[in-house]
Amino acid sequence: MKKNQINKNQELQLDIMRILEQDPDISQRKLAKKLGASLGATNFCLSALAEKGWVKFVNFSNSSNKKGYLYLMTPSGINEKARLTLRFLKKRIEEYNHLHQEINLLRNEVNIANKNNETKLDIEMIDDV
Repeated sequence: MKKNQINKNQELQLDIMRILEQDPDISQRKLAKKLGASLGATNFCLSALAEKGWVKFVNFSNSSNKKGYLYLMTPSGINEKARLTLRFLKKRIEEYNHLHQEINLLRNEVNIANKNNETKLDIEMIDDV
């Protein structure tokens, strides 16, 4: 994998860290629902983040006397989140540029078809999309 690429696991880790930064006392079940991931996958990823030292679990009791956790980003976790965010941004910019090139090629194909009188396609109807 290239240095600037980000895999699905790293993307999930970044999503988790972004959510935890905003809502450190979120339950794993709610976190899993926000991520669209299973509870087991979410737990596994949280454990991996803690093992790497990027997230710290702190026990607390909430108002209904149930045990809960507070998920705190560590300084190294904050640094890793920033690094992953940059890599994710680079990936999205590359995808955007590729898509933009493909759109231009498709528009040119439509214009050539129209000039050759093969068909009359109204490209204006999709320009607003």
